[in-house]
This record gives sequence, structure tokens and C-alpha cells, in this order.
Amino acid sequence: MESVWVALALSLKVAGLATTATTVLGVTAGFVLARGKFPGRNVLDTLLTLPMVLPPTVLGYYLLVLLGRRSPFGAWLFDVFGINLIFTWQGAVIAASTVIFPLVFKPARAAFESVDGQLEQAAKVLGISNVAVFFRVTLPLAWRGILAGLLLAFARALGEFGATLMVAGSIPGKTQTLSVAVYEAVQAGQDDLANILVYIISAVCIAVLLTAGYLAPGRIVRH
Repeated sequence: MESVWVALALSLKVAGLATTATTVLGVTAGFVLARGKFPGRNVLDTLLTLPMVLPPTVLGYYLLVLLGRRSPFGAWLFDVFGINLIFTWQGAVIAASTVIFPLVFKPARAAFESVDGQLEQAAKVLGISNVAVFFRVTLPLAWRGILAGLLLAFARALGEFGATLMVAGSIPGKTQTLSVAVYEAVQAGQDDLANILVYIISAVCIAVLLTAGYLAPGRIVRH
């Protein structure tokens, strides 16, 4: 059972860090595309949404090519900083972040687009700076949609398999997340262990999805 809790702790760590990273990047990108008008906006939106439709193994391959020591970027990271991201838990975080990015970006963009622009303009007329308008007007009105997207992204990161296996591998205690551990248990014929792992990850994901559904915009709460 110790290996189960180690895999669970690693999965929560990877999912938490991946969600934190994509919160900053996804919310920023969502706001820029919701409010910005510039050439290539639709192309950029397509590229940012692409991880949602590409097979995770394909994303994993792209990351291997980008981060591997044979690539210019991977070689630079290793030569200058001594950083090797392949077969590490940090690589698992990057893989999960890439997969879940659209799940943060798309709801954030939709949430920002639903905010009444006249309220923002009124705040600016009162002399409030653009940064203050974002944090005092825009974000408070959009937070429910953004948070629902973040919870969905966390659940997806918790169950990520394909890209994580490609980039981080399956090293027990180091890079073996719950979803990868399920695969390894099934391959080894350890059905009892696989059942325990499946029940745990299913329970956590159901709880997250129920919370996300409760926070979804437009939901009417009856008292």
C-alpha cells in the first residue's frame, strides 16, 4: 500500500503544480484574446487550443523532441544549467501542463468575454488604472468560470497518462503517477492493486467534477 500513497502524492503534486502554472499562462492568454484585437488572433487561438484535440502521445513526442538533449533547447538547458527534464517529475509537470492548458485557457477566455465591458469603462472613467480594473472589476466577475476550468484542468492533470509516460517514464517513487501505476499494475497482472488505484483516482476526479459543476457559470442554486 505504501507504493499507492507514494503514487497518489506524486500525482497530486504534479497536478497541483501543473494547474498552478497553467493558471498564470491560461488566464493571461484568455484575457489577451478576449480583449485584444490583432492580426492572427484566430490562428493563435487555434494553436493554443490544439493540445485539446491532439493525442497525448503526440504531445509527448513533441515535448521529447523539444526538451531532449539532442534538441537545441534541451542541450542549452543541460549545458548552461545542468537541467535534464526527461524522465523526471518536473518533466511530468510540463507534460501535464501542456495537456491541460486549453482547459484553463478556453473557460478563462469565455469568462472574460462574458464580462460587461461597460462596467470596465465606467471604472476607468472614475480614474482606476487598467491593472486595478482587472483585479477589482474584471476578475471578480469572471472568477466562477475560471475556477470551474481550473478544477477540470486539475482533474485532467491527475489522470494524465500518454504525454506523462512519454516524457517522464514510469520510475516508481520518482515519476510513476497514479494513472501510470494503473497501467503498470495491469501489465504485471496485479489486478487487486489496479483496482485500488482505479478507485482512488476515480473518487478524487468525481469529487473535483462535482465541485466544478457547482461553480459552473449560470448554475442556479436553490435554497
